[in-house]
Amino acid sequence: MSASSALLDEEVRYKGTIELLKAVEDQHGGVIINIEEPMDSYDFASMLQDSLSQWRTQGKKGVWIKLPRKYSYLVASAVEAGFKYHHAEPDYLMLVYWIPNTPNTIPANASHRISIGAFVVNNNKEVLVVQEKNGRFSGKGIWKLPTGAVDEGEDVCDAAIREVKEETGIDTEFVEILAFRERHKCFFQKSEILFICMLQPRSFNIQSQVSEIEDAKWMAIEDYVAQPFLQQNELFDFLTKVGLSKLKGKYSGFSTLLTSTSSCKSHVYINKNDSAHLLTSKHHQP
Repeated sequence: MSASSALLDEEVRYKGTIELLKAVEDQHGGVIINIEEPMDSYDFASMLQDSLSQWRTQGKKGVWIKLPRKYSYLVASAVEAGFKYHHAEPDYLMLVYWIPNTPNTIPANASHRISIGAFVVNNNKEVLVVQEKNGRFSGKGIWKLPTGAVDEGEDVCDAAIREVKEETGIDTEFVEILAFRERHKCFFQKSEILFICMLQPRSFNIQSQVSEIEDAKWMAIEDYVAQPFLQQNELFDFLTKVGLSKLKGKYSGFSTLLTSTSSCKSHVYINKNDSAHLLTSKHHQP
């Protein structure tokens, strides 16, 4: 049995008169407690203290508690014992405690949100734009690129295609990532990386998303660029110039290369023009 799945304790294990919580070892010298059945708050607090004492003697480091939502009444006991919130998902809360008197090396929760912006241009040199019903651009008459957040487990290239389809009804094909922007403390104090993706349209009949989009249309590029908002915003103005340079064949972004490992498939984004030799090379050269 591997260390990561070795059972340290039974549901309730007796060591003399001490009751310990069920836990499994992680890969970093710590343990993970999975609360799977209801228990009294007082009993949980007592067992948690005894378990921490035992794990401290064993030289354990980080202690995680995965607490399902239905057992949220145990949160107060864990916090009183010194546990801190680490992250939350719709169905559980994860708390963590660092045992040794050494610097805490447990990684913080995810620091970035990943988003996309879609630059879609048809054969008439018209760019696909939307006006949003909600958000900071709502009601201002500003035409902007379709944007949205990347879902968990979703590739950037697929997210761009999905967002365009959801907001405008347009089918597209991913071409490349033109550029990306990073900013901080913008989403509940988290950072954000926005990938500007060029897509090629495969359909042209717009069907706006009723819940989020006020309007959508194909807009002449010169009219899009002439918007005062765009000209006054250095970031969006620059990103637009990148897209126009791509259309003129004067710029090359990052294309996707599907790769595989023993455990999963992943996308690598590379500059196809500058690294074409890497795609044909079979051996590494010193």
